[in-house]
Amino acid sequence: MTTPAKQVQLLETFATLADTLVADYDVVELLQTLVDSCQELLDATDAGILLAAPAGELELIASTSEEARLVEVIQIAAQAGPCIDCYRASERVSVPRLDEGPPEWAPFREAATQSGYAAIDAIPMRLRDATIGTLNILRATPGPADPADLVAAQAFADVATIGILHERSMSDARSLAHHLQTALDTRVTIEQAKGVVSFTAGVSVEAAFVLLRTYARRRGLRLGDVARRVVRRELRIEPPTPEPG
Repeated sequence: MTTPAKQVQLLETFATLADTLVADYDVVELLQTLVDSCQELLDATDAGILLAAPAGELELIASTSEEARLVEVIQIAAQAGPCIDCYRASERVSVPRLDEGPPEWAPFREAATQSGYAAIDAIPMRLRDATIGTLNILRATPGPADPADLVAAQAFADVATIGILHERSMSDARSLAHHLQTALDTRVTIEQAKGVVSFTAGVSVEAAFVLLRTYARRRGLRLGDVARRVVRRELRIEPPTPEPG
């Protein structure tokens, strides 16, 4: 991709993210747009977002894939790895070669390398002195990320953080906790909906997520709302009918 073309797409992405910051917007949909944009524009093999639950632990909210390998890698990193270190220090943690990480990262390093990842950048999602999670970019090729990509990734993370805290006072801990809990609850509902669609449509969990997301986007609906309708059995989503050959 040429530099001018990439710059145009970056601007379009920021515009798309800004468009989501309306009343009663869907936090999960905002974050899903963010990770998809990282994969498309920032030379990321995969990306995922972890948010801090009220109890303090990091929970996966959005990822570019629902494959077990990616989910497992990010969840392990949230326990002992670059993601939790990034969150605790509120600073970017860049690991251009996963085999050079500290000993306590051994479970994460093993899971990541077995899944085909060679490098990671964990970006803090912060506003002033509050850090609410991390944006995590995984790459299959070792080596440092493009500095311009890291700047864009931090800007994406900043926009998402502002979105999560949109029209909320940082001093109002109850409002912040409620907003984060809503995102976590929506994620749980999406997980349940994936299982329902996987069973009823006879497809893998990964394919079920794609069906859910495609259905929502084509109809201009929020992913969380579609998931709730599926879980309540008000909506049945089927795979597209193959066109006759």
